[in-house]
Amino acid sequence: MTSYRRAPATGTLNRLTPLRFVVSFGVVSALADVVYEGARSIIGPFLGDLGASAALVGLITGAGEATALVLRLVTGRLADRTGRHWALTITGYALTIACVPLLALSPGLIGAGLLYNGERFGKAVRTPARDTMLAHASTKMGRGWAFGLHEAIDQSGAVLGPLLLAGVLATGGSFRTGFALLAIPGAAALAVLLRLRAAVPDPTAFDPTAQLSDAKKLSLGSWLPTRFWLYAAFSAATMLGFATWAVLAYHLSTQGILPTGLVPVLYAAAMGAAALTALVFGRIYDRAGLRGLVVLPILTAVVPFLSFTHSIPLVILGAVVWGAAMGAHESTLRAAVADLVPAHRRGAGYGTFTAIYGLAWLAGASIIGALYNHGITAIGIYVLATQALAVALLTPLLRTRTRMIQ
Repeated sequence: MTSYRRAPATGTLNRLTPLRFVVSFGVVSALADVVYEGARSIIGPFLGDLGASAALVGLITGAGEATALVLRLVTGRLADRTGRHWALTITGYALTIACVPLLALSPGLIGAGLLYNGERFGKAVRTPARDTMLAHASTKMGRGWAFGLHEAIDQSGAVLGPLLLAGVLATGGSFRTGFALLAIPGAAALAVLLRLRAAVPDPTAFDPTAQLSDAKKLSLGSWLPTRFWLYAAFSAATMLGFATWAVLAYHLSTQGILPTGLVPVLYAAAMGAAALTALVFGRIYDRAGLRGLVVLPILTAVVPFLSFTHSIPLVILGAVVWGAAMGAHESTLRAAVADLVPAHRRGAGYGTFTAIYGLAWLAGASIIGALYNHGITAIGIYVLATQALAVALLTPLLRTRTRMIQ
């Protein structure tokens, strides 16, 4: 028989409203994004300098995304069973904050790959627990608005981090100097997170659905709903055609399309687009449900025909479109999981969803990296095929609006 932890006591006083909790968590995520998105913006050229090929860059970074996503299958269930959302969240952020600056000391490809994946492991540890707490706060705010607002604030750090690294490179600093400087915003993120933990010790108090009795929980069963699995399949098909930024950056750098110092600036522009579209898609989701995802396969299909060209205007547009797709992923996809699974299964729901999502991204990044030497046509045909599959899987989901499962 499946065991469930007892619901936390509701008498604990939280000193923040749900809105302030979401905004404060956004600040934590923004500071952490300065760290890992700063590193992410230059990891492709950095690995290239260490001797990696396009295929190897795709494999390492794809494995990193898979690590960040697939391992949530375990950490999500751990969050559900233990209820230690804060402990998992703090541990995960601490891993990220430690691994990125240590890239400054990495001796070669193996060390750099392990540290990059160590940072991604930190994300796997923290994200299901953090998103479960945000889902509690979103109960009265609106799923799309809460996750979209969090993502928009989060992405401000994803803009600042790459710009910081661009400044380091522009003033004659090295990749390693940039990695070392990222220890400063990392320490700030951990300090703010610990203060937030003290201010909101019990996020479940925001959410009446989290206070179900053990008997009611057992009556809901332990299986995830059928629509959840169909939704996960659609998301996986989308990610099969979605390149990692490192592969795009590798193209820009090795082909001499942009100076290496401008690559993180372009990534910052992509993250700015992600922040804006996260707010837009969050609002659309609250009004139209999964219908708002119709545009996602279109955005994904356009990216290779822009980003893998040699035209500066087109690659800039491609970066913006890539970022817009990421904003939709990070807001709408997270909000929908909270509505598609019961409250007491959200950790498992997020973990399972992102495991499928991550494996698909690993496969997609690796395939696109391998097709890179065959030209834009080969990549374009492959991406169009994956997005046609995504549209076919989305169609049954659009027959009815998503409703919250409690």
